[in-house]
Amino acid sequence: MTQSAPVAATTPADEARRKILLYVCTVGGVIALDQLTKSIVLKSLRPYTPIEVWGDFFRLTFIYNTGAAFGLHLGELSRWVFMGLAAVAVVVLWFMFRGTPWRDRTRLMAIASVTGGAIGNVIDRIRSSRGVIDFLDFGMGDVRWPVFNVADIAVTVGALLLAFSLWREEQKQEQELDAVDPVE
Repeated sequence: MTQSAPVAATTPADEARRKILLYVCTVGGVIALDQLTKSIVLKSLRPYTPIEVWGDFFRLTFIYNTGAAFGLHLGELSRWVFMGLAAVAVVVLWFMFRGTPWRDRTRLMAIASVTGGAIGNVIDRIRSSRGVIDFLDFGMGDVRWPVFNVADIAVTVGALLLAFSLWREEQKQEQELDAVDPVE
């Protein structure tokens, strides 16, 4: 019978390195994919000219979005306001990330995804006053979802995962409280 080597305990320094690696890879991956797809769109599509991919349901429609999600627009200051809000969000997300333990990988991935998506759209706002490049267009006829991009997907999926992670933590805390102080 052979004995396997004992598994070394993970140190806090190991966990910190893994967290940073996860953060850098996720944020960098989201930004890279977002910018790559936008570069392809810039080279391949004409603005405001839909190309059917899956009939009328899914089209590629290159647009410049000077506002935020769902066409939210704040006039001529939109570009600067949304860049500022994104910067604040990235800082807040960084502090959330730092305070999240390694064992909560769902929350770590969620925070990094939202951060990468926010930075991806800020890059567009910095690069051009025309706005963020959006191109994924879903709907039927005149009933269409607002056109969006890869960064928007990362922000949305990340936000949903973050909400799920926070809800799951709240449920766990409530169960622990009920175990300590059961209600009669």
